[in-house]
Amino acid sequence: MSRLVCKLASALLLPLAALSWSARVAAQSDAYPNKPVRIIVPFAAGGVADALPRLVGQKLSEKWGRSVVVDNKPGAAGNIGMEAVARSAPDGYTLGLAPAGNLTVNPILFPKLNYDTRDFVPVTMLAASPNVLVVNPAVRAHSLKELVAYAKGHPGELNFASPGNGSGAHLAGELLNLEAGIKTVHVPYNGMATALNDVLAGQVQMMFGGISTVLQHIRTGKLVPLAVAGPRRLPQLPNVPTVAESGYPGFDVTSWYGLVAPKGTPDAIVQKWQADVATVLRQPDVREKLDGLGLEPVGNSAQAFGATIASETTKWRAIVHRANIPPLQ
Repeated sequence: MSRLVCKLASALLLPLAALSWSARVAAQSDAYPNKPVRIIVPFAAGGVADALPRLVGQKLSEKWGRSVVVDNKPGAAGNIGMEAVARSAPDGYTLGLAPAGNLTVNPILFPKLNYDTRDFVPVTMLAASPNVLVVNPAVRAHSLKELVAYAKGHPGELNFASPGNGSGAHLAGELLNLEAGIKTVHVPYNGMATALNDVLAGQVQMMFGGISTVLQHIRTGKLVPLAVAGPRRLPQLPNVPTVAESGYPGFDVTSWYGLVAPKGTPDAIVQKWQADVATVLRQPDVREKLDGLGLEPVGNSAQAFGATIASETTKWRAIVHRANIPPLQ
């Protein structure tokens, strides 16, 4: 009889224990975050890649009552910071700011990377930044059609600047070469500031640059915009056509910045980040500040962000192959 009582007691206690454990897990999830959270940025302080997570982090700090700290880890085209994210504990207390190139291009161009795209969990795309093809005023072209005509008549004479090998500006220039059947020469720099300075000085004739980088120089006449490298015209430059409108359909090189977490981060935490970031991005003051940075807020789902990473990786792999861009060390 006593043995039967013990079995009955055990049968009752096991579900209770399971319920107790589930309740503790739920309570811990509800309490997240209960300590400071870190966002690793794979570039130095300053610039859009740094300003964006600081703005979002500040708003999340106010919402959560916990510090959201930006930790800059620059070097090796952003690869050092991305590796640090991949190697972090998947507990939801370390995430990474991931520019498009670091997720879709660097794994193709750098054969010796110490991380893989599969080491990350997509959280959400924070914002996108349209690129604009600009030329120094000394260039005898006021439209993309005129630029292409000049380039075809003077192969190898025009140079285009970029902030480095494998950057979005580099690949945009190579894609234009392929689509237009022209040959312009890539001149890589160590950062956008130096690249822009040489285009302004006329040392290099042209470049693709984010709207936030080039707009003030367009307004002062120091740069001439020829085309927007995105799917639609920009409100800041309503009279400047897209590259697609200029004769090259499907041309789209839009820079974007997303949030990723280390592989293994709990789904509940990823979902919380996505939902709360999307809420922050809808706030009028945040949208106003992003507009000042030349950024369009996104805040899409983790699944949609993952699909973008996959599709753009396939796209850029094909372009790197077509352009014969050599591997980088």
